[in-house]
Amino acid sequence: MTLRPIPAMATLAAAALTGAALANPIDRIRPDAPELAGFGLFPVGVQTLSATIPDSIDVLNVSGGEVPRYDRPLTLEVWYPAELGTVEGGSYTAILRDGVTEVTLTGRAARDAVPASGAQFPLIVISHGYPGNRYLMSHLGENLASKGYVAVSVDHTDSTYSDQDAFGSTLLNRPLDQAFVVDHMAALDGPLGAIIDAANTGVIGYSMGGYGALIFGGAGVTQASTEFSWGTPNGLLEQHLAGSESHEALMDPRIKAIIAIGPWGNNAGFWDLEGLAGLRVPLMLMAGSDDDVSVYEAMRGVFDGAVGTERHLLTFDHANHNAAAPMPAPAEAWLPSDTLDFAPFEHYADAVWDTTRMNNIAQHFATAFMGLHLQGESDMAAYLDLIPKSNDGLHALDDAGKPSEDHTYWAGFAARTAKGLRFETKGRGE
Repeated sequence: MTLRPIPAMATLAAAALTGAALANPIDRIRPDAPELAGFGLFPVGVQTLSATIPDSIDVLNVSGGEVPRYDRPLTLEVWYPAELGTVEGGSYTAILRDGVTEVTLTGRAARDAVPASGAQFPLIVISHGYPGNRYLMSHLGENLASKGYVAVSVDHTDSTYSDQDAFGSTLLNRPLDQAFVVDHMAALDGPLGAIIDAANTGVIGYSMGGYGALIFGGAGVTQASTEFSWGTPNGLLEQHLAGSESHEALMDPRIKAIIAIGPWGNNAGFWDLEGLAGLRVPLMLMAGSDDDVSVYEAMRGVFDGAVGTERHLLTFDHANHNAAAPMPAPAEAWLPSDTLDFAPFEHYADAVWDTTRMNNIAQHFATAFMGLHLQGESDMAAYLDLIPKSNDGLHALDDAGKPSEDHTYWAGFAARTAKGLRFETKGRGE
């Protein structure tokens, strides 16, 4: 009998599953994290809500010329500032990328904690990729809630790990879901509704969530994209066509800032210069330079073409499509899958970058960007006024330990930690 070596990945995975790694923490802050990455002053609460979008187009059952309608269900995970004195800590039961395996995640949030009172907090909508779920960016939801935001993450029907269906549904519904959630949260009653300031709302979208956010922010799609045979049937995507009345009606003056992480769409011809110029909301793009899903150069095209607004592009050099957004791969994801032809680990991780490191960097920049645009914190602008290449920064301090005139190191990054990143900014009209 020939003995075959056990694959190293399987060995490590099995070891992980026998130890404390099963806790799968989402709230870790590395010692070398940038300044704004850490948690804020508020304890964090979390609630799970159900919502229904009435009279939605039932894309999955479109047949011939018939366009049926249905009530579209959504599940929402809402993180929020909790009452002072709340004892933090709790867990989530989530579905793994394979669509069947349940995993336990641990974090800061206290389930159903009493919301803080006496103030209102800006709203941030968090939108996952295709497929994904509402926990994929749970680390960001908890982090932002601790800093004075109500963060609501959406399970997008037909687009989650356990109900992934025709792509055309996601193409049509993603910006509509995001718009509905803003309205739903703005109308929420009770103690949670009382603390929501929906007049100052941000949207954070990853991959297809970024696609939706760009449309929601003003970037209408091309005519060609509404006619793709593999896309939304019957030309229904024309609802988001650049220059159309229906797309204009989607615009919402309450949306004050958008972060699009690895946004899909420009790589497949969903925007042209006219469509991108329609974007009217301050934008931050986050992308991996080696992204071969949304394609890095296509995302740079969004950055260059969105001349109607101020925008930033944060690049993780050598990272692929999983840059910044996904939580660390749960321990169970290291094991081979019976339902996938790859280990679920690949859905969360990057071949070069440590996921927690990327999460912390994303938390830092999201804190600065949303703080500037949603909370009016003008001092946050300094964290966005950076030389383009982090590796070129000079860390120079005077005898008192203060930055000297020669100091060009990225604000908020300790010496030797601003590496492998690029940050570019363009103003309106540029």
